[in-house]
Amino acid sequence: MKTYRHLYAQVCSFDNLYLAYRRARKGKRGQEPAANFEFDLEGNLLQLQEELATKTYQPGPYHSFYIHEPKRRLISAAPFRDRVVHHALCNVIEPIFERRFIDDSYANRVGKGTHRALDRCTFFARRYSHVLQCDVQQFFPSIDHAILRGILTRYIADGDVVWLVDRILESGVGVLSEEYEMQWFPGDDLTASLRPRGLPIGNLTSQFWANVYLSELDQFVKRTLKCPAYIRYVDDFLLFGGDKPTLHAWRAAIISFLTTLRLRLHEASAQVYPVTAGIPFLGFRIYPTHRRLKRRKGIAFQRRLKQLLAAYAAGAVEQEQLDAAVRGWVAHVSHGDTYGLRRAVFKANPVPRRLTL
Repeated sequence: MKTYRHLYAQVCSFDNLYLAYRRARKGKRGQEPAANFEFDLEGNLLQLQEELATKTYQPGPYHSFYIHEPKRRLISAAPFRDRVVHHALCNVIEPIFERRFIDDSYANRVGKGTHRALDRCTFFARRYSHVLQCDVQQFFPSIDHAILRGILTRYIADGDVVWLVDRILESGVGVLSEEYEMQWFPGDDLTASLRPRGLPIGNLTSQFWANVYLSELDQFVKRTLKCPAYIRYVDDFLLFGGDKPTLHAWRAAIISFLTTLRLRLHEASAQVYPVTAGIPFLGFRIYPTHRRLKRRKGIAFQRRLKQLLAAYAAGAVEQEQLDAAVRGWVAHVSHGDTYGLRRAVFKANPVPRRLTL
């Protein structure tokens, strides 16, 4: 197993920090934190470079808020300068792990994404009769820092990079503490409750490290269970097979394996069923012959569209913002059999004629 050294100079280089800034500002140039950083861009990047080089860098406090669709989740946003550091770190170490990820892991990876995962699900649903659907309880709040650090240091042998990883991990301790319901595992004592855990949802590093963490599961499913048809998107994953007993055996093996990562399945919903019943996955229900949008997704967009149209009529929303929201939704749901749904939605909520759908 190859290990990597002498990476920290790449992380701290001015060119890498500038690239990290450009990636961090994407879609955010009009927001105050990004604009303030850009006002003295060279000075801010040089200051970050100095802090990283001398190991005096300290992450700032998170800004946290809840979102409620599809379920209540705590989102924690790091200060903009910290997001630059996150990008700088990932620019260097992510390629090391990317080549070790399986092809059928689709979240937060270049060239993957939701629509590729949906297409792959349809592909497997047409070739196998049954599916095992799983997701992990409290995934981001449950990620154990010691286990994650152990996985990272199998490949990263640069102590300075590990120092930066530790700083970022430590900055998130406690952010999700109220979201975590204590889980006990075989061999635990009272000190188990003190184990640092949790990655703030919203960090680039959290998204990347989530893939690193569950890559252990991916390898187990592919190498040990030898499942030929497996898809994972963050902590939602599907295993396809030709018979129920095999899938039930895999379910039991996965439950056991996940304890080594201090994770648990939602066992009540981890069920085996025929693919012809429709597979609820990433906002759609997927059948071998077609694909439908989940009902609550359509209802949620109609509610949002009514709010946007009211704001547009009041002059609070520009035409371009309305156009972007509608076009984005249409582009997404067009990946399912939704022509009738789209007609019904826009018949009930007419949009300005300037917009061509």
